[in-house]
Amino acid sequence: MRVLFALLAVLAFCSPAIAGDLTVSVRDAAGRPVQDAVVTVHPAAGVPRGPIRFAWPLRMTQQDIQFQPYVLVVPVGGTVSFPNLDRVRHHVYSFSRGNRFELQLYGRDESRSHTFAAVGVAALGCNIHDQMLAYIKVVNTPWAAKTPASGDAILRAIPAGAATLRVWHPRLAGRGNEISRPLTIAVAPGRSTVSGDFSARAAVR
Repeated sequence: MRVLFALLAVLAFCSPAIAGDLTVSVRDAAGRPVQDAVVTVHPAAGVPRGPIRFAWPLRMTQQDIQFQPYVLVVPVGGTVSFPNLDRVRHHVYSFSRGNRFELQLYGRDESRSHTFAAVGVAALGCNIHDQMLAYIKVVNTPWAAKTPASGDAILRAIPAGAATLRVWHPRLAGRGNEISRPLTIAVAPGRSTVSGDFSARAAVR
């Protein structure tokens, strides 16, 4: 009996946690899809320990006198590279609270990097080219995604149960440019639609 109990305990410990997938549809007040919204899910039970890794590269390129991409999602503690592919020099900076940094003037085919240690937003600018603007959203959950042109982001294998859904965008009206709502993750694939006012002025540098 003791052997059987021990075996059952080991099997229970090794079984994967019950999880579900969630599609988040982000729409503006007129029902149009919103691109570049950052969607995150924070399970009430917490997130796994250890470093968070995403499938996309942690890279903010400077090309055609623009930052690419416009919005980049980065895990807290992640190091982002800033390659310059332009023929002119750039001077990258952020004055955002908690994520202030500066990469002084550097030229074509050179790269610099910065590690983001604080959850929040870094609004990026260039001291040489005022039209350059982009955002790095630093998150502390592995369940994060950015909406494409369709406005739909898919988050997979979220632990079932209570959670908090957050949607951030630089032009989303509201405190911190973010909407937060409770939800329950089910085993069956779920869907949540978030609508908001995206006419606010973009967060400043």
